[in-house]
Amino acid sequence: MTKTDKTKQLVGEEVVDYIKDGMKVGLGSGSTMYYMIKKLGDRVKEGLDIEGVPTSNTTAEWAKEFGVPLTDFSKVQELDLAIDGADEVDPNLQLIKGGGGALVREKIVAASAKSFYVIVDESKMVTYLGNFLLPIEVLPFGWEVTANKISDFGCEPKIRKSKGEPFITDNGNYILDCNFEKIAEPKKLHEELKSLVGVVETGLFINMARKVMVGKDEKVDVIDQS
Repeated sequence: MTKTDKTKQLVGEEVVDYIKDGMKVGLGSGSTMYYMIKKLGDRVKEGLDIEGVPTSNTTAEWAKEFGVPLTDFSKVQELDLAIDGADEVDPNLQLIKGGGGALVREKIVAASAKSFYVIVDESKMVTYLGNFLLPIEVLPFGWEVTANKISDFGCEPKIRKSKGEPFITDNGNYILDCNFEKIAEPKKLHEELKSLVGVVETGLFINMARKVMVGKDEKVDVIDQS
């Protein structure tokens, strides 16, 4: 296991301590969440009574593998806690997410929770957002037109591909990865992009994170929303 993997495991396991009996929990996506769900499965085997709502098909498979009970929004309207990773976190706890392609479901789950906790290793903490390509989920129909409109904001959208073909999200949409280099006003950019016809959602998670847990070597730093 690499040093980065050990750090991800450390923070992924520590966040499980915040999950209490009877909670409905949003289960995010990504490599750090793998360790969290595995640890949560251990707690369930010890008697912890919770139900999770997964943000991706992969997360649902991990939950089933480790014995974490699942539910969905047809049965529960509000979550007690959502936990997820991030691709970038700025000093104001604004996020870029969607590197794994599950940004729409991740945002729905996070917005449905009383509290949203983010777990990352220290490499994801940045001075400003934008070095990581901003994922924007778009409808397949007319995606070329949508991409052209997005380019007016100062980036060159690239359609995400898998095995030479457009990457398809769990929702049946495409993702455009956009290089903005430096996003000075994340909230403004998100709102302007969302106003474009054809844009389903952006990977900018604005004013959503209540707590960010950062794995650093052998410890976890906790940053609370100010």
